Amino acid sequence: MHAAMQGGPLRCVLWDVKDTLLKVRGSVGVQYSKEAEKWGLSLHPAEVDAAFRETHRCYSNRYPNYGVSQGLTGQDWWMGVVRHTLSQCRVNDPALLNTMATNLCQNFCNAENWEVFPDTKTALERCSSLGLKLGVVSNFDKRLEAILRSCGLLSYFSFLVTSEEAGVAKPSPAIFHQALQKCGTPADRVAHIGDHYVYDYLASRSVGIHGFLLDRDNSHKGDVPQEHRIVSLEDLPSHLQEHIV
Repeated sequence: MHAAMQGGPLRCVLWDVKDTLLKVRGSVGVQYSKEAEKWGLSLHPAEVDAAFRETHRCYSNRYPNYGVSQGLTGQDWWMGVVRHTLSQCRVNDPALLNTMATNLCQNFCNAENWEVFPDTKTALERCSSLGLKLGVVSNFDKRLEAILRSCGLLSYFSFLVTSEEAGVAKPSPAIFHQALQKCGTPADRVAHIGDHYVYDYLASRSVGIHGFLLDRDNSHKGDVPQEHRIVSLEDLPSHLQEHIV
């Protein structure tokens, strides 16, 4: 048996969602510009993307994890981000900003705004067929359940742990401890897969979970042992299978 897997056979696999199972279709700028068109406004997607990145960074610093510890909800947080992004792109009417922000927050619950990676469903099906319990650990707001349902992915999972509901975000060990409680198994019998080197790979390993890094663009070749790194979710089941006894 692999030296790192001495705790016993795997029983549960935790999954990151955004940029692991699915991604925003097109870009945020494209989605916001489409909404603006309905109101007779012409926005440049690249400009919107730049404004969004800056706004998202500012809000994440000022109100970490959707501002839950400061009394905000995910809805409040995203409404602020969207309004501020659009106002940076010269949308000035407060009522219109509110309407567009409300529409966009609702739109992002719909499957048409998300692209499920082609390797996602096969990997989930194969992991389920190996008898593994599947759960989600994601730095996401409460809309995640609706998004996964609309994308046809919700039924694969026994539970979801979002950072908004958990009150704490990756890379904090606390969010993984909440997920482990739902797994009902010790950390050394749980695997985690995600695309972020720190939030997913290092953070899960720091609590004793068998973290795997999804490295679709081969950017972490030197940072991660070969047996912990995959370039496609299709490779995950075979990595896990050798640890299911």
